[in-house]
Amino acid sequence: MAQANGESTSSALPAVGGDRRVRVHHLAAAKAAGERLTMLTAYDAPTARIFDASGIDMLLVGDSIGDNMLAHESTIPVTIDELLPAVRAVSRSTTRAMVVADLPFGSYESGPEQALASAVRMMKEGGAHAVKFEGGARVAEHVRVITGAGIPVVGHIGFTPQSEHMLGGKRVQGRGEDAAERLCEDAIALQEAGAVAVVLEMVPAPVAARASEILQIPTIGIGAGPSCDGQVLVWLDMAGMGDWSPRFAKQFAQLGAQLQQAAAEYAAEVRLGTFPAAEHSYAD
Repeated sequence: MAQANGESTSSALPAVGGDRRVRVHHLAAAKAAGERLTMLTAYDAPTARIFDASGIDMLLVGDSIGDNMLAHESTIPVTIDELLPAVRAVSRSTTRAMVVADLPFGSYESGPEQALASAVRMMKEGGAHAVKFEGGARVAEHVRVITGAGIPVVGHIGFTPQSEHMLGGKRVQGRGEDAAERLCEDAIALQEAGAVAVVLEMVPAPVAARASEILQIPTIGIGAGPSCDGQVLVWLDMAGMGDWSPRFAKQFAQLGAQLQQAAAEYAAEVRLGTFPAAEHSYAD
């Protein structure tokens, strides 16, 4: 990483632009060194290449593809067969980022054996480097079985979108002393089962800070405050690709408006006959 005076210091993570992949041991080393981890979603080759070249440490091929790319109302309808092509595209297009594939709803709830079979598909058919799925202590045995097979697992607690109907909608989780204690217990259960990191979604910042303090594995926050060991956002929210984004997201660009303007200018030039011009045509 770079210091304020411009001098470079060694980092726990592979160099940006190099050909070394971010691995499980790099995540642990980054937490130990106090280096913040970066994660974005990615669903296709072009964006995956851009994010990989920009130095994003982990790319999540999330079931958020459902409500962001496939026009579903939620993540719940997404299937493994829908998600696998995206996992393949992202894993084939990157050289540095760790590619983490979600296990969608219905692909692991029946038990550890189903979860392992789904995780194997993501690794073998998709080329993923790790899998992520939702739940705390209730899925600890799933985590234990999958990691026992040599597949890294990222946990996901707090607001879990696949359980949206049971949770009563998109609601902050971990409020109140009892709920906060249960969340921390879930985080510890995932760590003890072998998870390599835990996503904390829509959790009060003090609770996320407490979980980050007691865990030896990194926490990755989304709507969980600044004290997590890393952060993740849906890339469309980060880049301003829509007219709305969650309260916890920051739009670092307005790509949606820029893309709309580019398309409008293209259409106008085609209709006027100014595109294609001579330089865009073959002479013979």
